[in-house]
Amino acid sequence: MNPQIDQIKLSNSQIAWRAAQDLADGSYVNLGIGFPEMIAQFQPQGREVIYHTENGVLGFGEAPPAGEEDWDLINAGKKAITLKPGAAFFHHADSFAMVRGGHLDLAVLGAYQVAENGDLANWSTGGKGVPAVGGAMDLVHGAKQVAVVTDHVTKDGKPKLLQKCTMPLTGVGCVTRVYTSLAVVDIRDGHFVLLEKLPQMSLDDLQAVTGAKLHVEGGIGDLTPPLMA
Repeated sequence: MNPQIDQIKLSNSQIAWRAAQDLADGSYVNLGIGFPEMIAQFQPQGREVIYHTENGVLGFGEAPPAGEEDWDLINAGKKAITLKPGAAFFHHADSFAMVRGGHLDLAVLGAYQVAENGDLANWSTGGKGVPAVGGAMDLVHGAKQVAVVTDHVTKDGKPKLLQKCTMPLTGVGCVTRVYTSLAVVDIRDGHFVLLEKLPQMSLDDLQAVTGAKLHVEGGIGDLTPPLMA
């Protein structure tokens, strides 16, 4: 990892906060296992977002305080959840009928790699990574839009945003937006379009840690989430 980047990059909480700001009022959203689950903590006030988990809950909220968990109420990652008024429970098959039927407005997942054409790789056939693709393959092709939350580079400093994925694909041409520790990037017409970047980082420095060309269409906003761990 580049020490300079390591010092200025956003934390996972800050990335999740930034992604939460774009959730549309009244939208149905699936939050992937792990890092994406944090987004439920940062739902903007005045907006109603209905969260879906593929094990069969619609309308869950953020995680309960430690010691107050009800372990009959869990998400697909086996983590405790709370329920919002009007929450619903249903069969696993019905849940995937919602996914495959195009009833979700957005799915947010983590990633190992994202290609400039929107291909996504977020599972691995070996090592310590996710051992199977699970429901992600259904989500990325069933949801109307797919967003990714991720560090901009790997732990050893290699780009995660690439011209072409080299790991097993979860979906082809499915990702529409990426929220990273350094930038917010759209995928349009087969290329990365830079929307926001850390103000402390130049475009040249950001391009140097990105594995495909960053296009600029209009201005570039400052990525400035609130301070948090």
